[in-house]
Amino acid sequence: MITVVGVRFKKAGKIYYFDPDEWEIEKNDRVIVETARGIEFGHVVVGPKEVTEEEIVPPLKKVLRVATEEDVQVHNENKKKAEEAFFICIDKIEEHGLEMKLVDVEYTFDNNKVIFYFTADGRVDFRELVKDLAAIFRTRIELRQIGVRDEAKMIGGLGPCGNPACCTIFLGDFDPVSIKMAKEQGLSLNPTKISGLCGRLMCCLKYEHETYEELLKKLPAVGTVAMTPLGKGTIVEVYTLLETVKVKVRLEDDTEDIFTYKIDEIEVTEEKDSKYFKADEYNKEEANFHEEKKCHEKCQNSCPVKEVINNGKVKDKELETDSPIKDRRKCDK
Repeated sequence: MITVVGVRFKKAGKIYYFDPDEWEIEKNDRVIVETARGIEFGHVVVGPKEVTEEEIVPPLKKVLRVATEEDVQVHNENKKKAEEAFFICIDKIEEHGLEMKLVDVEYTFDNNKVIFYFTADGRVDFRELVKDLAAIFRTRIELRQIGVRDEAKMIGGLGPCGNPACCTIFLGDFDPVSIKMAKEQGLSLNPTKISGLCGRLMCCLKYEHETYEELLKKLPAVGTVAMTPLGKGTIVEVYTLLETVKVKVRLEDDTEDIFTYKIDEIEVTEEKDSKYFKADEYNKEEANFHEEKKCHEKCQNSCPVKEVINNGKVKDKELETDSPIKDRRKCDK
């Protein structure tokens, strides 16, 4: 067994594990550690615990020391320097006319490297920008392109629920989220209603997914024929969390009415009534969702600007910009 401690370098960031060596470290301590990108200042969020060698991702680096007050002061100064570097870099990006958006700037604890996080719709030739930044800061410069999810995590904001985005509060990793999760929870497949700040499917769709999966195993599908106390009927709606269903029953006077039953009050058959099979509606909504997405991708793939970026050669001399965003605005779709 090996003793490790979990360290975070950002709020709600990914947890990395280190060997505490001979240091007496407790949860909430601040430590100085060596990482792949240099010496870093971090917070211990997982106290010393023993794990097997199979659980360790080598190489397991050691904690250099418990942070002192001087280390804390250096860390705070680095934050201020990063804020200044942010605005300097923005000016340089505008000066070079680059189609990129600066999101965040970080100094490593030992000041050996400055990392600039940015987003862009394609590849960006920032070699001249790096030269200028290196001349200004006189240290190693790294420009790292990030995705829309990481951008939302760094910038933060309020989600559709009115609360701060989960990724800025407690989510250390991004788990995969699929349309199937929204469908099983009975949500509208309208992209605007199930997408987060980043434009991707909301991470919270996964929170209740396992519960819904377990409950749905015990519940019949919409369109299933069932025997009720009033006779044979078709299930037209399912309330997963309440474990109840609405059944349309044809009464003795040849009229139809809808009644709500607990799942244990009816007897489900294997017969299905296609007339009321709502799954077809969900499939239609899902098809519309994918059709809209496919249309957007088709627009991108046929975009001459994107072809220029991917191939590295200018094929259309009439193009005024190398930004796919501006070209997409001309697309009627």
